[in-house]
Amino acid sequence: MNEVSICVIGSGYVGLVAAVCFAEIGHRVICVDNDEAKVNLLRNGGVPIYERHLPELLKKHSGKGVEFTTDLGGAVRECEAVFIAVGTPQGDSGAADLSFVEAVVSEIAREISGYKVIVEKSTVPVYTNEWIRRVLNRLGVPTARFDVASNPEFLREGSAVEDFLHPDRIVVGAGTDRAAEVLRRIYAPLSEGTYYSRPDALPGMCSADKPAKLLVTSAQSAEIIKHASNAFLALKISFINAVSNLAESVEADIEDIAAGIGMDRRIGPRFLHAGLGYGGSCFPKDVAAFHWVAHQQGLNFQLLEEVRRINDAQREVFFNKVRSALWTLRGKKLAALGLAFKCDTDDIRESPALAVIRQLLDAGAQVQAYDPAAMERAKGVLPPSDKMSYAANPYEAAENADAVLILTEWGEFARLDLPRLNRLLKFPIVIDGRNLYRPQTMAEHGFTYVSMGRPANYEAQLGKPRKTL
Repeated sequence: MNEVSICVIGSGYVGLVAAVCFAEIGHRVICVDNDEAKVNLLRNGGVPIYERHLPELLKKHSGKGVEFTTDLGGAVRECEAVFIAVGTPQGDSGAADLSFVEAVVSEIAREISGYKVIVEKSTVPVYTNEWIRRVLNRLGVPTARFDVASNPEFLREGSAVEDFLHPDRIVVGAGTDRAAEVLRRIYAPLSEGTYYSRPDALPGMCSADKPAKLLVTSAQSAEIIKHASNAFLALKISFINAVSNLAESVEADIEDIAAGIGMDRRIGPRFLHAGLGYGGSCFPKDVAAFHWVAHQQGLNFQLLEEVRRINDAQREVFFNKVRSALWTLRGKKLAALGLAFKCDTDDIRESPALAVIRQLLDAGAQVQAYDPAAMERAKGVLPPSDKMSYAANPYEAAENADAVLILTEWGEFARLDLPRLNRLLKFPIVIDGRNLYRPQTMAEHGFTYVSMGRPANYEAQLGKPRKTL
């Protein structure tokens, strides 16, 4: 094993997962963050984000393969490769705000005394590598002392550790053979398969016989691969949601349609699930940033604007379904199942669930919400109100409610005790924004069931008297 000393700057989703996983495959890692409280939490074994496998790997490697510090200069001096994994939030124009990247590069410049590979790990627009190079040169760093490379992440929140250790591909954008060789050494345990031969390796789709694939490109190509990948996945989601609205209008079933489309090997079944649309920290920001990059190059990438418009409209589609099912919303008590933007994470950034809940509160409804992981984060952003409360489980949320709304596709929401749910509700109405149930199943259990891209079933409720608990 050819160990590489690695500095990872930033301990958010990307930085923390990268730091721990680099340690898992055998490297020595220093993870830097300017948030002293967060660094102390990590040093003491705390985990600031909800992510499968991360607590176990942190416990395994903290203080051994990976250490946490606020001393950026010391970490840079000690390490051969420096990964930048700081935030690149969306600005007012849609462009990524690269001020955090620039600030970090300025700090790195003061500490470079020998050769370093500076690696973009944050999602950045094309030519960021060139700007990093210019900043370093302007600050007096000789060109011979550094290379700038791009190594975009393709991690899904909720399965980020597995995605890192068992990737679809590892993309390295490097302008010199010297930089490419450092990154090849870093990823050799995955691309050559030696990691998968270890008895303690995290299981997944890769193996010693089928190791991870590594693609070396120019830095510009690597930067575009990241944005284009996320934009294409967002396109698939918006496309199937647009088709779902057509399917519903002609009484077809979007689940059957998606299954038929996905059986085509050229298309595949993934990201063809009708629902409330995409959210999170990546897709909305990356679609906007990619659109901005195209505009800056004089290109009219109108398709991306339509992807965003369809996605935003899907929340309004769901809100109108709630209003149609209940007639009026003022004073209605609604059980909202799900707050995170997707299952298996506590991330609420750009969450469709929160967007819908805000609309419901504005319309005068009372909302009692439950999420397995995201409730504390949601409490910090939803406005405090006597109309908004939180439950300990789905059944407490549903007690005496006028309807249940399924807003996030958590597995436990797909396995609800339907007879119990029916007994608890004031009216047996389920409005499913994630299509977790078959309409026939819900009808058999006596529910009015409204979902996405499928005919609504209002008949099950007829004749059932209003219950009082």
